[in-house]
Amino acid sequence: MPHLTLEYSANLADEERIGELCNKLARCLDAQRDGEQRVFPPGGIRVRALRCHAYCIADGRPDAAFLHANLKIGMGRSPQIRQAAGDALFALIKEDFTDEFATRGLALSMEINEFSEAGTWKHNNLHARLKT
Repeated sequence: MPHLTLEYSANLADEERIGELCNKLARCLDAQRDGEQRVFPPGGIRVRALRCHAYCIADGRPDAAFLHANLKIGMGRSPQIRQAAGDALFALIKEDFTDEFATRGLALSMEINEFSEAGTWKHNNLHARLKT
């Protein structure tokens, strides 16, 4: 973990641009520190985007757009660490869509969800591979 999922309206951006944003957000997650310690293990970082082709925003105007980010993380990080990570990620998202925000209806949002290890299953060799 962390897993960051972006849902966005198809009229907001093309897949190449969203792919670039995914890369920026992954680097941002990797850069998070608590003192000298990484907040998130690199092998657990996932950023994915889901393009929504069917949607209705506000009053249904066709030029309105949205992007919602949902960051899922394991329990145990302090409120300050969660706030810092959320602030850094959301700042990148807002920066990436500055022009759209100035010229059209746009809703940007983000949430962070913590979950316990109980009820999760994982099979992952990325952590070991990244150590070599």
